[in-house]
Formats: sequence, structure tokens, C-alpha cells
Amino acid sequence: MKKLFSFMAIIAIVFASNCTRIPENNDPVIGIWYKIEVQNTSETSKQTIRQEWIFNDAYLGRYHRYNGNQLEFITDFSWERNEDQYTISYPGTDMSDNIVSMNTSSDRELLEDSQGNVLAQRE
Repeated sequence: MKKLFSFMAIIAIVFASNCTRIPENNDPVIGIWYKIEVQNTSETSKQTIRQEWIFNDAYLGRYHRYNGNQLEFITDFSWERNEDQYTISYPGTDMSDNIVSMNTSSDRELLEDSQGNVLAQRE
């Protein structure tokens, strides 16, 4: 009887553990997105600012801002999708949320706000 009870307990654990699978997230926004801005600091020198968003499948990501080759700022973010819009939130920072949609132009994918301003393009 003890062996039968142990066997039934093992079977119950196996079935219960198989029911807790995390659904696969294959949203098209997952990946690396970037934006590069070049600013003139004087008549002879320029400053390159690169922003980078790395979206993962757990509705989280990491944001980087580079000034030239130097990492200037890094933070985590969360994201969610509502129909065709994505909301990117930066908890613990003073950065405002970005609400964007994904658009595909002739040769690149873009994240744009409601006014058509480009937040980032796919790397």
C-alpha cells in the first residue's frame, strides 16, 4: 500500500508540474531597437548619442544610452502590448512612458509614436 501511495504521489507531481508551462511569447517587437542622433557640439566636433532598447519575451527589457563610446545611462523597462500599440515604462526613473506602434517602411521596421515620430528602428 505504501508503494502504491508513493507511486500515485509521483504521478500527481509529474502531471502538476507539466500543467504550469509558461506560454511562448513570440511578439514581433522582441529584439534590439536603436536610435542614433548626431549633434554638433562646435563647428569642428560632433557628438553621437545612441539609444538602445532590448525587448525580451518576459515583457521586460533593458535600455542603454551611449554618448560616443561611453555608456551614459542604463535602466530596465517593462512593456505591454494593447492591440497594435506598445507601452514602454521605465520604473524607478524620471523617464516618461513611450506609447508606440510598429510600422514597416520599405526596408526597415520602426517604432513610432502617434504623431509619426520615430522612437527606434530594428537593428
